[in-house]
Amino acid sequence: MGSLLVDNIGELVTNDGRGGDPLGVRRDAALLIEDGQVAWVGPARYPPAADRRIDAGGAAVLPGFVDSHAHLVFAGDRAAEFAARMAGEPYTGGGIRTTVGATRAASDDDLRAAVRRLRAEMLRQGTTTVEIKSGYGLTVADEARSLRIAAEFTEDTTFLGAHVVPAEYADRPDDYVGLVCGPMLAAAAPYARWVDVFCERGAFDVDHARAILACGQAAGLGVRVHANQLGPGPGVQLGVELGAASVDHCTHLSDADVDALAGSTTTEWLSGPPTNTVATLLPGAEFSTRSPYPDARRLLDAGVTVALATDCNPGSSYTSSMPFCVALAVREMRMTPAEAVWAATAGGAAALRRTDVGRLTPGSRADLVILDAPTYLHLAYRPGVPLIRQVLHNGVPR
Repeated sequence: MGSLLVDNIGELVTNDGRGGDPLGVRRDAALLIEDGQVAWVGPARYPPAADRRIDAGGAAVLPGFVDSHAHLVFAGDRAAEFAARMAGEPYTGGGIRTTVGATRAASDDDLRAAVRRLRAEMLRQGTTTVEIKSGYGLTVADEARSLRIAAEFTEDTTFLGAHVVPAEYADRPDDYVGLVCGPMLAAAAPYARWVDVFCERGAFDVDHARAILACGQAAGLGVRVHANQLGPGPGVQLGVELGAASVDHCTHLSDADVDALAGSTTTEWLSGPPTNTVATLLPGAEFSTRSPYPDARRLLDAGVTVALATDCNPGSSYTSSMPFCVALAVREMRMTPAEAVWAATAGGAAALRRTDVGRLTPGSRADLVILDAPTYLHLAYRPGVPLIRQVLHNGVPR
C-alpha cells in the first residue's frame, strides 16, 4: 500500500485534547498514513516523505464519523407511517412489527443488499465506523441471520432480540423473554459484540430487561440499552447499574438519571478502554417523530459523555446522515458545533468502547473526512449541503 501524505490541511480536527481543546484543532497541518494507520501528525511546512500525496487544498479534515446506533438489517418501507405522523398521529413504536413481517419474508440476498446500500450511503457522508443491530427478525433463525449479515459490514454488531415482543408472543411475554435468553441468544452470540434491550412502555419492563441483559453479559456480550425515549423510565439507571457502554435516546431524564450518568463518567477513555456509560442522543428520531429533543446541554453541563448517532431505521429515523444529526444537535439540542462534532466522532467511539477510531493521532485507524469547507463549523452552518469532498477508510480513498 505504501505511505500517503495528506497535506495543505487548513484545519485538522484530531480529538487529541491538546491544550484543553477537546477537538485538538491544528492549523496548516499534515498527516502521514502508513499501513492503514495514522503514523504522524504535524505542521504542513515540515512534511515527511511519502509515496503518494493528497492535497487538501486548505480544507478542513476531521476523523470519520462513528455512528454507534443504527438498525440497517431490515426489509420493507414505512413511508405511509411517516406521513401519518406528520398529519398528527403520535409515534408509539408499534410500527416495528410491520418491519418484522417484511424482514422475515425477505431473502438473505435482499437483506444483504439493503445493508450494502445504506452502508454505502453512510460512507459517502463520512461515516467510517457503524454499529448495526438486529431486532427485526425476532425468531431464533431470523435474529441469527440478521447478525450474520450485519457482521459482513461491521465488527460492532448488536443482538436486539428484545426490540419488541412479537405478535405470536403478545400474551406470553415471559415465554418470549425465555426464548431471547435461551435459544435466541445462543444462536446470535457468535455473531454479536453487544446485547441491547428496548426498555420502554410497550416493549420490555425493567425486570425483563435486566434478565436479558444479564444473560447477554454471561454470554460475553457488552451491554447497550434503548432507554427513556417515549417517556420517563428505569432504562438509564439500569444501564448504569449494569455498566452499559451506552444508553441511547435519553429524551426524558430525571435528575437522578443525569446524576447516575455523570457519576459513571471517566475522561480517561483515550488512554485505555473506557468504562463510563455514554449518553447517545439520536436527534433524527425526534425530527422524524416530532417528539421533544433531548437536552444535551443539561447532560454536558453535568459532565456526562455524549455521543451522537443516526438511529437509522425504517420507522422512526430513516436517515443515514451524521452531518444532518450534527446540525440538528446544534440547532435543537443546544450543543456547540465543537461539542456536536466531538460527539459524532470521539463520542461515538467512546460509546463503542473503541480507542482506534474517532480521532486522528499516531496509531489510530486512518479514517478521515476531507470537507469541501475551510472549517468543521460548516457542518452546522450549512445544513443539508453535501460538504463531504473525500473519505479515507483504513487509509484508502473511497
